[in-house]
Amino acid sequence: MKYSLLLTFLFLITACKQTEKKYTTWNNYGGSKENIHYSSLTEIDTNNASQLQPAWIFNTGDADTVKNSQIQCNPIIVDSTIYLTSPTLKLFALRAGTGKKIWEFDPDSMSLNFVLNNSRGVTYWTDGKNDKRIFYVASSYLHCIDATNGQLIRSFGDSGLVDLHNDLGREVQDLFVTATSPGIIYKDLFILGSRVDEGAAAAPGHIRAFDVRTGKLRWIFHTIPQPGEAGYETWEDPNAYKHIGGANSWSGFTLDEERGILFAPTGSASYDFYGGKRRGQNLFANCLLALDAETGKRKWHFQFIHHDLWDWDLPAPPVLVTIEKDGKKIDAVAQTTKHGMVWLFERESGNPVYPINEMQIDTNTELAGEKVWPSQPIPTFIKPFVRQSFSANDINPYLPDSSIAKLKKDLEGYRYGKMFLPPGKKPAVELPGFDGGAEWGGPSYDPQTGLLYVNANEMGWVVTMRDVAPEPPRKENYGQAGVRLYQKYCISCHGADRKGTGNFPTLINIQERYHDADIMSLLSAGRRMMPSFNYITKEEKEAIGSYILDSKKDQQKNFIRSAQPQDAYRNVPYAMTGYNKFLSPEGYPAIAPPWGTITAIDLNSGEHVWKTTLGEYPELKEKGVPPTGTENYGGPVVTAGGLLFIAASRDGMIRAFNKVSGKLLWEYELPSPGFATPSVYEVNGKQFLVIACGGGKLKTRSGDAYIAFALPGKK
Repeated sequence: MKYSLLLTFLFLITACKQTEKKYTTWNNYGGSKENIHYSSLTEIDTNNASQLQPAWIFNTGDADTVKNSQIQCNPIIVDSTIYLTSPTLKLFALRAGTGKKIWEFDPDSMSLNFVLNNSRGVTYWTDGKNDKRIFYVASSYLHCIDATNGQLIRSFGDSGLVDLHNDLGREVQDLFVTATSPGIIYKDLFILGSRVDEGAAAAPGHIRAFDVRTGKLRWIFHTIPQPGEAGYETWEDPNAYKHIGGANSWSGFTLDEERGILFAPTGSASYDFYGGKRRGQNLFANCLLALDAETGKRKWHFQFIHHDLWDWDLPAPPVLVTIEKDGKKIDAVAQTTKHGMVWLFERESGNPVYPINEMQIDTNTELAGEKVWPSQPIPTFIKPFVRQSFSANDINPYLPDSSIAKLKKDLEGYRYGKMFLPPGKKPAVELPGFDGGAEWGGPSYDPQTGLLYVNANEMGWVVTMRDVAPEPPRKENYGQAGVRLYQKYCISCHGADRKGTGNFPTLINIQERYHDADIMSLLSAGRRMMPSFNYITKEEKEAIGSYILDSKKDQQKNFIRSAQPQDAYRNVPYAMTGYNKFLSPEGYPAIAPPWGTITAIDLNSGEHVWKTTLGEYPELKEKGVPPTGTENYGGPVVTAGGLLFIAASRDGMIRAFNKVSGKLLWEYELPSPGFATPSVYEVNGKQFLVIACGGGKLKTRSGDAYIAFALPGKK
């Protein structure tokens, strides 16, 4: 008996060591293809984390090139080389131990119609010999770069590039197509999702696999099904696949490499907030898709939001976990969502590990043509990690009495108090908001303890729809056309007053920084969160430019626009008035704290083990206000050293928490906020933690730095 127990003990130790060895590298977005954001390195632990200090700092050199620049990149580290991107999408290879530059690649040097998009990382592939490649997307092009020298591999695609407009099954050359999250490697395939426009003029979000050597398309999965494909019947319009866009896998992938299963989360179908042109359940929008990674064939799917009207697309790839239920181990996939829930599915079958109920929702709508889906799925077992409703008694108590009174007065004219309120002309407070709940940083999972760590936003957003003037009108001048077109294309982001909404900038006095040619270029190409409007006519762009630049001389010219074939489906009768947060007159969240949190969830018991705020407002702290948390973007990393590392918060700090208790052990103020996920790696036995410090979101200072931290003394 003792001998048997000893063998069992030795086996467990060996198995543990094998598991630990598996996570000593960070050569994939999210750390590994399981996307668990976990490192088994232990040099930095709960006893010495407070001693962490900068080991090296690398500045990309282009912080001032673009106003409100950002870096959302989670760097990868391969063979002591770190690969990362800059605010202007330059690709760098650095020595991971020192931060010294090895080479740099500038995609803008290709003389393409270059568009800035956010880049959350890159992908590495090798044949195990001398062929080593980096794949990443800049503008609308997939680039294949020699990882050893930073040169384009000309035998791939079209001289090293693949235009992502191609091979989507319909003409989308004038539409916005890029990718923010990196693709993933399976054998000799590079699998990639996309970011597309969220308006009515959107490309389809089909998932594609390319040959890693040639760039040729190997398979495609239609996220908007075509005739004869599963899910086609869930669209009332039989021609929806010809003109509806979105349902794109923008947040990246997770791969069960042993089973050959690709897990792909998808976004909303376009247009986000009005579904009268896309009536039906809308598969495979808002789904977790399990695909055969070799062929792209669907194995199973689950749809989290039917006929989405709330922009609650899946914000991050799922994580691969192993849980225990009724004494049995289950290999599962865990998905976090914007509306604040954790869902567990068996990896191979897609069966829910615990029951999921369909909840009847409010289907009353005043928007003509809309058909709200009557129910939405709600998981059981694990309670939500954010609030999903509030009352007038939940107004921020730290505001002046006059502001509290104003907000309560505003609420008298609002709809609020529950999820899934259909958008309408009467304002509705959406909680959780457009940015979650969970966001694109994704959770981390600790295979040692079975704990899932989720950072989240708790911010209400106000959704209001308005009528869009029909077109083309019989007669108008450029001034009239500019107002009408602004309300059609620009109001959702920049607001009715042009002062900006959410994370989108103001256009007031924009003529001090931009001229006619600049506006035409921006409308044609887009930039970061702003999609391309290359599909509208030259005259329409000029009219918009004349309005936002307040060009009096141009506004009196006659505006003439002929009807276009696409008008029937691109012209929606309603538009949202802006991405408006539910804020106080002082600019603070209108609901009571917390506004940003981290929750540790035991996936075996379903319990919330601990929860704490993430981030602070220094001015509120000085007044004695307890920690409130702030909005946060980017994810956490958990280590075998007992630590949870995360930046992400508005206040620009990076922090280390005790992963078991949630106690804060270390914090450091970054030069610009780190709206990204850290990477953990080692070089020559020395452990590092690196974070991108790009700022730019939430009206914070921009930057172009990467900072690596390590313990002092060890060379």
